Amino acid sequence: MKRLTLIIIIGATLLSSCAKKKMPKVAIAGIKIESSTFSPARSTEESFNVAIGDEIYDMIPYLRDGQPLRDRAEWVPTLVARATPGGAVTRETYEKFVSIILDSLRANLPLDGLVYDIHGAMSVVGLDDPEGDMIKRIREVIGPDVVVTTPMDLHGNVSWTLAENSDMISCYRMAPHEDAWECRERAARDLIERLENGKGKPKYKVWIPVPILLPGEQTSTRVEPAKSLYAMTYPASERPGVIDASIWIGYAWADEPRNHAVVMATGDNKKEVVNAAEEIAEYFWSVRHQFDFVAPTTTLEECLANALKSTKKPYFISDTGDNPTAGGAGDVTWTLTQLLKRDEFRRPDGTHLIYASIPDADFVAKAKSMGVGGKIDMEAGAEVDDRYAPPVRLKGTITAIYDHPTNSEVAVRVGSIDVIVTEVRKGFHKEHEFTKLNLNPREADIVMVKIGYLEPELYNMQADWMMALTLGGVNQDLAGLPYQRINRPMYPIDKDMADPDLTARMVPFVK
Repeated sequence: MKRLTLIIIIGATLLSSCAKKKMPKVAIAGIKIESSTFSPARSTEESFNVAIGDEIYDMIPYLRDGQPLRDRAEWVPTLVARATPGGAVTRETYEKFVSIILDSLRANLPLDGLVYDIHGAMSVVGLDDPEGDMIKRIREVIGPDVVVTTPMDLHGNVSWTLAENSDMISCYRMAPHEDAWECRERAARDLIERLENGKGKPKYKVWIPVPILLPGEQTSTRVEPAKSLYAMTYPASERPGVIDASIWIGYAWADEPRNHAVVMATGDNKKEVVNAAEEIAEYFWSVRHQFDFVAPTTTLEECLANALKSTKKPYFISDTGDNPTAGGAGDVTWTLTQLLKRDEFRRPDGTHLIYASIPDADFVAKAKSMGVGGKIDMEAGAEVDDRYAPPVRLKGTITAIYDHPTNSEVAVRVGSIDVIVTEVRKGFHKEHEFTKLNLNPREADIVMVKIGYLEPELYNMQADWMMALTLGGVNQDLAGLPYQRINRPMYPIDKDMADPDLTARMVPFVK
């Protein structure tokens, strides 16, 4: 009898152990890009870095071998695609990616959870709210019971459709986005923990549209009031019964009804969830007049005048209007054309300026064929966006070549300007992107980059900095952009608008 009892106990223990070891089955899928509808560029399949199936484990840091979350779920990696911000995505590219995701999900049902890994500001030709469209189609496959978490960029847009179909939702709390992977890992961890402890979906989620549309350069968390505004999300997310409270600034360079700021909160305590969201939204509105650019802004001419008379080196100037990391085409030549006309840069011993960058694949191919030291005289740029200036003539010496299978780059010395020409458009954010071309930005008089706010490495390097209000598909003059479809009134386009209703709206869960 004792032996039988022992066998029963052991069996029960083993069954219990097996039950405990059953991991939740969680898929991951998404397409990430910011798309300017004011740029003539189009984003195609070639614009994306695409990972399918097990390739995703290397793309997502928290899913790599040895990371804790990798072993806490049975992961179903479908497709994750990322691209440098650009023009609207072609419908063919979007449909191909979505089809791969849906087919993979169908083949791996049933699921317990989904990490919907998106940016939130993708535009698709002929389609409103593609992130909302995609998650609705995913829901049709996985069903209403699967718990979906949606980590996003704070410059994404949260439509009502996206809010309805996301059970938990969150976004970055820093701009520049130094906490991007921290946010995405936190979202995945919160999902797994709720699946492990049986809580599943939160009981409540609230959505508050805030009629404000501002560029990231006016809402950086390095400065007030965004610094204090985003600081509210930390204690708000720690309130009893609150999972997350987040603020989306939204994406300013797309003309769509969903483009505006949003505050959302999720959790199990209705009062705390509502209060967290409403307090943040009300403070957001109350400080709307205080938002200003993160650096001094003026015309290109005045920026150059300040840089040329300054004793602080390196002096950085942001060429903001064609910033490829905000969605600009990247090949607008207007600024570079103005630089090459100036006497200060005509002589080899003139003021040293580094310009990053202009894309032109034919120019790079020609320079590579000539080699370092070759004398080149060829036009570059304005292949995609020629609205402001034609291709620019670069007549100079090839000083460096960086050979790469997907994006080779060359440096050309024209007078006292080192012009970086890339095969494919790109943003320059880190020091090594200059030094690999034998350029030392720390020793330059002026460094001009196609960017908005400086990313951390460059920000820490600059001795002084200004932002030039230049031309392009992501120029900072929002009031001058031809908006036709955003909801109006919208601050600051409509500066004297009445106070909006900032009451939290309860978002239903899909059934």
